This record gives sequence, structure tokens and C-alpha cells, in this order.
Amino acid sequence: MARKKGLHFYQKEKKINSAFLKDIFEMIAGTFIVIFLAMALTYFVGMRTSVVGDSMEPALYNSQEILINRFVYRLSSPKRGDVVVFLPNGNQNSHYYVKRIIALPGETVQIINGRVYIDGEMLEEAELYDKISDPGIAGNEITLGTDEYFVLGDNRNSSEDSRSGNIGAVKKDTIIGKAWFHLKSEEGNLGFIE
Repeated sequence: MARKKGLHFYQKEKKINSAFLKDIFEMIAGTFIVIFLAMALTYFVGMRTSVVGDSMEPALYNSQEILINRFVYRLSSPKRGDVVVFLPNGNQNSHYYVKRIIALPGETVQIINGRVYIDGEMLEEAELYDKISDPGIAGNEITLGTDEYFVLGDNRNSSEDSRSGNIGAVKKDTIIGKAWFHLKSEEGNLGFIE
């Protein structure tokens, strides 16, 4: 076959590099694996809910979404200062309550002159907590059972918590888990719950 005279522009065939394709495939597969693991962890270990009300301000705000670790209390017991999510009296028809553990099983709790006393000693707390104006049922000494916790909201004078007769001490089996991460705050930041 004779070559045609004139200008010829050879187009080089573009070949897709197999290493490049492999990298793209690995990146896509990795992304799907991470998404699957995140969903599995959220479903089996964690849970997502929203804070209802202003009782945990300034740590958590109304309608703020939080992640709950449902697994942690299968391995250990709740600690003083933990922010827990529970159903009051195990009522499945109630919204989730989010409060901070103040007293542990076997301890005695009483609120005197706006301050919390545990086993007769005043609880040392950060200054951000207001003096409690209404001690509720904790005006009298409360002795916690072997599986009971006394909880308070951080916004002490705007919280329905263990001081309320309809909630009282929180039993361990009604605790859903530990609130450990908030998805958004007033400042727009993500972060761990302290």
C-alpha cells in the first residue's frame, strides 16, 4: 500500500496505565470499606441522638446531635463526670435524657445550700455550675443502690434530673451509653464531650 503524500499527523494512541487504574480502584474500594465500617460501628457500637432542652449547657445545646458509645459500659462501669444517655425509669416512650453522673452506686447524695455533698463531703466542681436553687428530693439524703447513679444537668437550675421525683436515681440497665462526641456546637465545631 502506498503512502499518501502530504502532511501526516500521527496520533499516538493513549493507553491507560494499569498502575493508575489499580490506584483508582483501591481508592474507591477503600472509601466503600471505610463507609461500611463507619455504618457498622454506628449501628452495633454507637448510636446518634439529639439533645432535648438546655439542661446540659454550656457543654451541649438544644437540638445538638451527639454520638453515643453503647458498648463501653459492657466492659466497664460509668464513672463520675461521664455524660450518659438514658431512658428515665426505662420508659421506651420517653425521649433520651442526657445528663452528667455525679454520684456512684453505694454513695449517699444530698444537696445542701445549693451544693452537692457525697458521703458528707462537698463535691469539688468547676465554677461554671450554678448554685442549685431547688434541691428537689435530694434535699434529703439519698443512698444509691448497687446499680444506681445520681445524675444532674450541667445547667443545674434548668434541668430535670435525679432531683426530680419522676426520674430519681438512674439504674444502670436504663443507661443507653456514654455520650462521647458532638457533631456540631454553637461555634460550629465537632468535638469530644468532656
